[in-house]
Amino acid sequence: MNFIESLKIIFKSKDLKKRFLIVLGLLLIFRIFSNIPLPEVDIEKFKNIIEANQFLGFINIFSGGALAKSSIALLGVQPYITAFIILEMLTLIFPKLKEMFYEQGEAGRLKFNQYARSLTLPIAFIQAMGFLNFLNSQGIIFFVNIFEVLRDAFYITVGTVILMWIGELITEQKLGNGISLIIFSGIIASLPIKIFQIFLTLTLEKLQIYLPLIILMILIIALVVFFSQAERKIPLVFASKIQGRRFVSGAHTYLPLKLSQAGVIPIIFALALLTFPQTFLQFLSVFKIEFFNVIISEFNKIFANTLFFSLIYFLLVFFFTYFYTSIVFNPEEISKNLQKSGAFISGIRPGKETEKYLSNIVMKLNFFGGLFLGFIAILPYLIQILTKTPFLGIGGTSLLIVVSVAIETTRQINSELTLRKYEI
Repeated sequence: MNFIESLKIIFKSKDLKKRFLIVLGLLLIFRIFSNIPLPEVDIEKFKNIIEANQFLGFINIFSGGALAKSSIALLGVQPYITAFIILEMLTLIFPKLKEMFYEQGEAGRLKFNQYARSLTLPIAFIQAMGFLNFLNSQGIIFFVNIFEVLRDAFYITVGTVILMWIGELITEQKLGNGISLIIFSGIIASLPIKIFQIFLTLTLEKLQIYLPLIILMILIIALVVFFSQAERKIPLVFASKIQGRRFVSGAHTYLPLKLSQAGVIPIIFALALLTFPQTFLQFLSVFKIEFFNVIISEFNKIFANTLFFSLIYFLLVFFFTYFYTSIVFNPEEISKNLQKSGAFISGIRPGKETEKYLSNIVMKLNFFGGLFLGFIAILPYLIQILTKTPFLGIGGTSLLIVVSVAIETTRQINSELTLRKYEI
């Protein structure tokens, strides 16, 4: 199905056209909102620090580019993602929470979302206070008294809540994940300016540097596309049955299992976890306790080590590949659904054996999927270590997010288009 044909189907279906325009409208609102600046910020100095600071670069990804414009939405959706991770961790520790969120169907899911929203508020406020303290220490913003700090922290918290709300509204349209699309749109929005700036300053010497990087980016895109499409096909057989007076032999099909069920979410979760401790420590430093200042200093030294940072980043991506898959993929439920529909895996008994078989397959797929995703995420840092040349690791992470989100969103849209194609 080509692009023109897809657009025709979208605009022929009233429901799909409405949802598509709602998503575009919400993303447009986000882009307008992300350009509302905080008061009294030295924007030029701010931009220079962002370009040179790895920590700020990560936050800028989550904010969809709002940080670079010192917007009131500069924290982006990071607090919401952090709240989501904390709640999921708590369900592993406390069985009652798991029962409340996952064993009550739709009601449990709604309750989980409500808890996540509520937890986002204090996390956003703490991170806003910490971030403002950091900006103040860098001479980017100046506060006369604590009330000005609280005022700006309130603005930033409200900005995060609005982005969270926009993300949820986009997700409800079932044309892509809202949080991922917010991050995606922010990265894409900054690309034309960056490309134009590179073109204006392009020289023969710079071309020799850019050319290998362009080739590397093309290879990464090809690898990510292959990785996203790769799947393990589990052969299924439907039981034979009698229809009227005819005997119908069992049909054969397959159950597709992606190499990584989690998609790009492990990258987003890993980045959220990497940025949260630093903003939290900056918040603690507001209390002017020397112990916290020492911790911040040591923490910054550790994360300034590219090799150590790459290792932590890789391990987090690898861990969240397993962690998020355990949330979205339920072998027990799939086994029950197969049994109800009269399907079974050839050579495997229905029920517990099927559940165990699917769990083992997914664990093996996650191992290779996690290794690949982690390797691609830290590849720019490895190049920096091996070549001893500065290279923006942020660019590699952004590229990975853009490609993965584009593929996942296209897949969801195509599934909707396929249904509408038969209706029209």
